[in-house]
Amino acid sequence: GRHSMLPRHVQRLGRDWIAHWNGSQILTLNSPVSRCMRWAGQYPWTSFPLPVPVDFSANWRLPPFFGPWRQFQNSNWQFDNFMQSSCFHLPNPSMKSEGEEPLTKKRRLSGQHDTATLEEETHLSNQKEALCLSVAQNEETHSSKKGTVKRQWEYFCQHSRTMKIFENKETDQSNTESEAKFDFTVMSYNILSQNLLEDNSHLYKHCRQRLLIWTYRFPNILQEIKQLDADVLCLQEVQEDHYRTEIKSSLESLGYHCEYKMRTGRKPDGCAICFKTSKFSLISSNPVEFFRHDIPLLDRDNVGLVLLLQPRFPSKTNAAICIANTHLLYNPRRGDIKLTQLAMLLAEIASVAPRKDGTFCPIIICGDFNSVPGSPLYRFIKEGKLNYEGLAIGKVSGQEQFPRGQRILSIPIWPKKLGISQNCVYEIKQQQKEENTGEKLEAAKLDNTQDIVIASEKLSSKLQHHFKLSSVYSHYVPETGIPEVTTCHSRSAVTVDYIFYSAANDDTAAQPGAEDSFHGGLKLLGRLALLTEKDLWTVNGLPNENNSSDHLPLLAEFRLIER
Repeated sequence: GRHSMLPRHVQRLGRDWIAHWNGSQILTLNSPVSRCMRWAGQYPWTSFPLPVPVDFSANWRLPPFFGPWRQFQNSNWQFDNFMQSSCFHLPNPSMKSEGEEPLTKKRRLSGQHDTATLEEETHLSNQKEALCLSVAQNEETHSSKKGTVKRQWEYFCQHSRTMKIFENKETDQSNTESEAKFDFTVMSYNILSQNLLEDNSHLYKHCRQRLLIWTYRFPNILQEIKQLDADVLCLQEVQEDHYRTEIKSSLESLGYHCEYKMRTGRKPDGCAICFKTSKFSLISSNPVEFFRHDIPLLDRDNVGLVLLLQPRFPSKTNAAICIANTHLLYNPRRGDIKLTQLAMLLAEIASVAPRKDGTFCPIIICGDFNSVPGSPLYRFIKEGKLNYEGLAIGKVSGQEQFPRGQRILSIPIWPKKLGISQNCVYEIKQQQKEENTGEKLEAAKLDNTQDIVIASEKLSSKLQHHFKLSSVYSHYVPETGIPEVTTCHSRSAVTVDYIFYSAANDDTAAQPGAEDSFHGGLKLLGRLALLTEKDLWTVNGLPNENNSSDHLPLLAEFRLIER
């Protein structure tokens, strides 16, 4: 029967997941694979009193099913083999209620195990340990990996339907008509800084500890990058010491040139943009620091990076592509900081991307924006305008359904001395001291009407930017309407990562109106489909055995179309 003296969160694991308590003694299991405590024929539960402390935890896998008692007698177990590392991994008492767990995870841990067969438990164990989301060279490789959740390519044009991205990419490039076209792929990937992982270990209670060490994680991350083989990488949470000792050299050996910007504070991670030197050459690299010591609002250490790249393809024109990468502030209650950081990034892009004729070169903005689809910040990026009058700072990013940050955004959000206008461009700096004192006097004689007009302009609650941007992803599964997610851990599963791009006129994947100001631009050829929360929990969320970040990589293929 039930062990009524056990804590509720242990009883919830079901009859077949019982750890027997005896004062300070706990049943430990044979390492490395747990031995089953229940046998065929409904044999009674058995516990062995061992002097092992109760207050430790380790990762535990579902025990395989064993046959009758005689098979257990003949199995290879010894008291000497009982280790702390093979004990049950019990839920952390700090998780006070089931409501704090992801919904699908709750269902998985709830009473369904009371009636589940041992064979079903073993199958679930295999799913937990299964390879997740690895993008292979072909579908045969996919189907051969048991328990893998496939990520399909979604195509948007006839050309892309006849060409696999992972196959030879040179077919279309060799066509005579491709002289004015240039195809390339872009990845955005938050690779999970090891320092941040360790500082936020409560987010990864569902993971076995060995999967969370950097020496296990980095080979997986590198393998993913190799398999996806993007021409441009936009990476977030790149830890500086790992970048210096491993990441940069590994990517350079794959043919990438790397640019990196570390955060300005104590957290030693940052953003990197890496590009294949066979596809692009660097025109300029422009780091953006969001911290300003003279502006109290900007007291956070997030950063961005903006590159201007020259495509290497046979064309007489000097085409360029602007690639931006950022990781905005996480705090759901500080939408004022998020919007200001975004405005600073857009202002830098506006200073890097203009052509001589006043238009902008094609733009791609990648990153972890810590904002959900449909939120005011997201709509501002896509629609190019936002009236934030009366908007609570906790609602800017949409991260919380019932936000605690209820303070209304101030008008304007950031002070004038930041030097960025409400149109998200750098304001023209005034010339050195005016030489003509008459001009000073004339400027001082503004009438009251002019003062009122200027004041109303300064107090405008409308933000704008000059880029017409589309999102690579639609954020919902087309057939079902179920939300896609880009990150999944013990506390949440949601979309916060994006690839935005300036669409060409004939881009069928672009949102309406996105192509208005671009005579040339980018055409979306295909994208690597995202997954749902349910999909990810079938392989125990993220990180897992083969995917070593708590984010999914985003990947898209574009065609540069010259004017």
